[in-house]
Amino acid sequence: MRIVRLLLVFVLALPLSAFAHRYAMVVLATNADKALIPSLLEAPPEELAEISKSVPINRKAAPPPPGKTSRPRRRASTAAPSRNAQISKIVSEIDSRNIENTIRKLVSFGTRNTLSDQNNPNRGIGAARDWLYGEFAKAAQRSGGRMTVEKQTFEQPKAVRIPQPTMLTNIVATLKGTQPESTNRVYVVSGHYDSMCNSAIDARCDAPGANDDASGTAAVLEMARVMAKYSFDATIIFMTVPGEEQALLGATYFAETAKKNNTDIEAMFTNDIIGSSLGGNGVRDRHTVRVFSEGVPSNETTQEAMIRRSVGGENDSPSRQLGRFIKETSERYVPSMKVWLIYRRDRYGRGGDHQPFLERGYAAVRFTEPNENYRHQHQNVRVENGIQYGDLPQFDDFKYIANVARVNAAALAALASAPARPKNAVFPAGQSNDTQIKWDANKEPDIAGYEIVWRDTTEPVWTHSRAVGNVNTYTMKGISKDNYFFGVRAVDKSGNRSPASYPRPLPRRRTGTAPAESAAPPE
Repeated sequence: MRIVRLLLVFVLALPLSAFAHRYAMVVLATNADKALIPSLLEAPPEELAEISKSVPINRKAAPPPPGKTSRPRRRASTAAPSRNAQISKIVSEIDSRNIENTIRKLVSFGTRNTLSDQNNPNRGIGAARDWLYGEFAKAAQRSGGRMTVEKQTFEQPKAVRIPQPTMLTNIVATLKGTQPESTNRVYVVSGHYDSMCNSAIDARCDAPGANDDASGTAAVLEMARVMAKYSFDATIIFMTVPGEEQALLGATYFAETAKKNNTDIEAMFTNDIIGSSLGGNGVRDRHTVRVFSEGVPSNETTQEAMIRRSVGGENDSPSRQLGRFIKETSERYVPSMKVWLIYRRDRYGRGGDHQPFLERGYAAVRFTEPNENYRHQHQNVRVENGIQYGDLPQFDDFKYIANVARVNAAALAALASAPARPKNAVFPAGQSNDTQIKWDANKEPDIAGYEIVWRDTTEPVWTHSRAVGNVNTYTMKGISKDNYFFGVRAVDKSGNRSPASYPRPLPRRRTGTAPAESAAPPE
């Protein structure tokens, strides 16, 4: 890889045309890292040098400075997981031209306000709803019958931003998993197709919503189009919902219905405002997407809070583990993109469609561009003092949206191809300088084993891992849970890894008492 990097730098230094530079770099990437090719083909000429830096170079860890000694560490696995060829293909097939076409079509409906006309074939949310249903149905034709598309319609009662009872419709495309032990495990990716101008209850004004949130809707549709023809162990739901601007109504209905039906949603992604690489602060960043994840779970009970305050874990909720998984996985398959983990539920004082899932105990995160422009959100379309206001398509960066879709698709495909995260991971009671961890055996037939991951308490992501075999208990000798955070993840025979599960303390038993009803608090 070091040689490839040097060759890339050399090629850029040659007095060649932009086309020649690009062609030469694609040839080199083909021999080093095929996942770079979509970025190399679509990037502006001035960014080719930056993308070339994403070719990894293996370096040995630097020794400590003179006079310094590092803390003793147990030998850990540092080998990068092997690539899944199917995920690489999915990433390469995401097409920014399809995303642009979808956004421009959604904008053409004039407004997609949740309260707008539902029966006009050319204008309003009804026209957008029917068009989206038709496009998802087209994508389903490539699935060999594994993808089904439905309109999940419900009546929303009168509320603060709903002046009168209104019918709302979620468009839900379900790609059924093929492994019997995993088909009931579900991953959801969503965008909202409604839009608004200055007022959430103004159903007549033009509300193009090119970024908020035609961008997220277009990304979800493109993922469905590409991924429908591929098979996954677990089930993936591609969804676009209305009522987000009226208090997350479509997402809330779906999440509540899933909870009542005991649907095993292992993760939910919402893509909202992923359309622009240029912020209102003047910063252009085509290579970063923010991923928001909450720490203390929204549905945490009083008992769980007491345990957390005793042993820690504020930074190790299932949603935080999901964020770490997305970063680790997607940056391997889309190396031109950086996943910027933001450790809060959403932007300051704001919310999104992942929130109803979090409130019902599901792991969920939000994807959003790094620098927003508030002149192009929730604005009436107008020119004021020479400044264009309004959420118009000319302010979208379609190639950037495609890369965000690639980040989503890589993480989704990895989740649905991997085993479930281990359940009921616990630390048995007792004090020791060693750390013992126990967990339930996974049910998938292709389980190869498990890995223990750990990090310093101040590190944001996992820094060490150790393969421990196909066992259900393991003791980390000489490494105390006082000083590190631990997790356990499952690995299948193809090398696919689950997100990590954070162990909870096993409740202590008094001598002569019966076992507790629950070995550990709910994850």
